[in-house]
Amino acid sequence: MIRPPITKLQSFLVCSLVAAAFPHALRAQLLRENAAPPPQQIPVKQKVQNPSSVPTPQGKKRLSQEVQLTGEETWIDTGIDIEAGEHVLITATGRVRYSDAKDDNGPDGLPRDFRDLLRVLPFNEAGRGALIGCIGDKDTAQPFVIGARRHVLGPVSGRLSVGINQAANDTGDGTYAVRIEVYMPEGGTAAVVARQVSSLPGIDNSLFSKIPRRISDKEGNAGDMVNFLILGSEAAMQRVFTTSGWVKVDADVKDTVLHGIIGSLSKESYLTMPMSQLYLFGRPQDYGWAHAEPISVVRSRNHLRIWKAHFQVNGETLWVGAATHDIGFERDQRNNGITHKIDPDIDLERDYVEKTLTSTGLVTEISHFLPDNPMKEAKTATGGNFHSNGQVLILKLDETTPNP
Repeated sequence: MIRPPITKLQSFLVCSLVAAAFPHALRAQLLRENAAPPPQQIPVKQKVQNPSSVPTPQGKKRLSQEVQLTGEETWIDTGIDIEAGEHVLITATGRVRYSDAKDDNGPDGLPRDFRDLLRVLPFNEAGRGALIGCIGDKDTAQPFVIGARRHVLGPVSGRLSVGINQAANDTGDGTYAVRIEVYMPEGGTAAVVARQVSSLPGIDNSLFSKIPRRISDKEGNAGDMVNFLILGSEAAMQRVFTTSGWVKVDADVKDTVLHGIIGSLSKESYLTMPMSQLYLFGRPQDYGWAHAEPISVVRSRNHLRIWKAHFQVNGETLWVGAATHDIGFERDQRNNGITHKIDPDIDLERDYVEKTLTSTGLVTEISHFLPDNPMKEAKTATGGNFHSNGQVLILKLDETTPNP
């Protein structure tokens, strides 16, 4: 991965000082978009619903089950598989008490306060002790707030887990009784999302002859591999990233740190480090997206750059991207400076992009393409190695979800 040497002492010192001040778990969160999520998806930014305003879903009830969740558990597997398009009504009762809290709390959780800056919570936009849920892989799917009562529409098929919004080393005493009711989707048939296909129209070697295999720095030094394409409008592209928890990266480190620290209690921010400008099609990236947690983004984060192609594929907008996973620091062999070290198995980050975006239900088709003379091994401009099976991920986005 190409990264210019970090010669600006200010940027490095700001990162180091903030990391030192909050060494373990500053959950100041990446600045999110203000746009509201589409109504048929589990929102990224969520408020606990007023129980009295949550109606019982229409349609045939498929199952009803109750589980017990003790304050010593963060997540439990309910054993319930949800189909895409099914309605899930979850209600909860009970109390949990934390040793440092003045009062015990119910499933809506405790009000957030300054101490939440130093806690590692599964869902940082809700209070400690809130009941939360997740459909699918907990490592890649966005969790959602349940509280005392919530109605969610399954965006994809997957196992339902419920948990308590608390750190693994900061558990409470008590129990929540959680009742789960699953209702059949409209029409009685599960929605078809993220369909795996062997090929997509227009995705062929003639297309890849127009796309450089690698991005570069301003001086033209080759860097990261182009490892994914997205077909969809700009609105659809932004919607799928924000819904899956990816966020735009601030361009200025000073603004980034201030936004992260000051905004942390607003339930709308995450601290992110600036992303250097790299080039494809002769210009810097149109968007930089990051999927990171606490201040560890100083040394570790999932991130990508994406460019809008100057040509279309069968009348559809094409976005060309390069994704890598920062895992630490290393010496820049060009100048002995400091640069980020990437995971050399870059296919893992390509797969991470696929899993996070498809978990939203906003991806209609998935394909992989192996171009002629695929890139399987190379060095970054800073001297690091990376390897790949050479395949490029292609995601086709849903354009039917209305813009908020």
